[in-house]
Amino acid sequence: MKILDLYIYKSYLKTLASTFCILMLIFLLQSVWLYISELAGKDLELDIILQFLINVSPRLVILVLPLTILLSSIMVFGSLSENYEFAAMKASGISLQRSMKSLIFFTFFLGIITFFFSNNVAPIAEYNFHNLRKNISKVKPSMAIAEGQFSQIGDYNIKVKNKYGDESKLLDEVIIHQKKNKPGNFTVIKSKKGEIISQENSDVLQLKLYEGNYYDEVISEDYSKKIKKPFVKSYFKEYLINIDIASINDIDFSQEDNVNKHSMMKVNELSAAIDSLTDKKIEDFAVISSKMFNRSNFRTIDYNLNSKDDVNYENDNLLNLFQPKKQKQLYDLAISSVKSTISIVKSNKTIQSFREQNLNKHVMTMHDKFSLGFACVILFFIGAPLGTIIRKGGYGLPLVISILLFLAYHFLGIFSKNLAEDSSINPILASWLSTLIMLPFSIYLTFRATNDQSVFNFGDSIISFYKKIVNYVRG
Repeated sequence: MKILDLYIYKSYLKTLASTFCILMLIFLLQSVWLYISELAGKDLELDIILQFLINVSPRLVILVLPLTILLSSIMVFGSLSENYEFAAMKASGISLQRSMKSLIFFTFFLGIITFFFSNNVAPIAEYNFHNLRKNISKVKPSMAIAEGQFSQIGDYNIKVKNKYGDESKLLDEVIIHQKKNKPGNFTVIKSKKGEIISQENSDVLQLKLYEGNYYDEVISEDYSKKIKKPFVKSYFKEYLINIDIASINDIDFSQEDNVNKHSMMKVNELSAAIDSLTDKKIEDFAVISSKMFNRSNFRTIDYNLNSKDDVNYENDNLLNLFQPKKQKQLYDLAISSVKSTISIVKSNKTIQSFREQNLNKHVMTMHDKFSLGFACVILFFIGAPLGTIIRKGGYGLPLVISILLFLAYHFLGIFSKNLAEDSSINPILASWLSTLIMLPFSIYLTFRATNDQSVFNFGDSIISFYKKIVNYVRG
């Protein structure tokens, strides 16, 4: 039996390692393509690119590992069934559960390792990845001039319609807004053509503009002139702008910001943050309730006062007790008070909604670390029985089936978490929902494989059930 366990274990381990490497390579290439706009044209050193790939890898491991376990288990047990090795085991009295025994212990161990990885390694990598991306974005601001949108470089906001030529240094239809110390947009420069002519590694970005206009709004102290908004318009054939980028070029890629997002926290940190956010939420509700109660002026009413004379009024409308002028004042006061209250409620509702989403994200992130380990085990119990049922090894049919199952698992998780962000469902349930849905499927597949039954062999059962109903109706 030890020889059999060792044989299955070696086959599974080889398949797991090769599948993991292939999937990681695919997902790494996809990540490079996703962030290509942040990396391209910035003349980054090889070690910076390697840092980028290393820091993005842990978040990919969390995504790839469940798929790897599912695909590997289908391939290994499908290969055993396809080559009649599993049939020989059953003839020798070795059940499916017994053949899975060594891998079950290994998968449980892998699930525990996955939890520690997502709790200890992934948050650090996420923190480093955030800082590295921010530092990379500062490199070569000439490359940061994007087409069709304003890009801020120094004291200038620059927009170009097209970039072309060698290293995309030629520009079409340039619009520049120059910032000043006072608020407002007072200086605008427009040109038909432009060119970046600064030297490599220079601390000055030189922008040469052709055939354009320089607009400068004149600020007058005289109000009558000021409302006319006068401005000076100057035409130019060539105009050279020098932008100081010394502080931008001196980039320290090891620089770190003091950020602490939920994806960068461990379980103990998330737990403390959740308690703090919950207390803050309760405190905010108490403050808002107190404010609204104070606005009602109930506290100013003295209930101990007695009127001198009891007077019966036949008219039900209290406003008729006042003069028309006073009635209008009361109406205006009431409308103003209601509008102000509605504005306060809407403002606080928006703030509370944002804080609720933030709290839910913290809760889901914490439970994701636990559910990931269980998902690895559940997906193994789906893949191993399914492999014995379909009787196919290799990367053909097992790959198709595993991708379909994993997509169902993955999109269920995304859908439930999107619902949980605004508290449509419980955030704890959202983290576990996809795993809980896969659990009965894994039990069902294990039962079918143990009894050597096909997954979709429901025809005979349905026909038999239908015949029983017909016979019962006929009496």
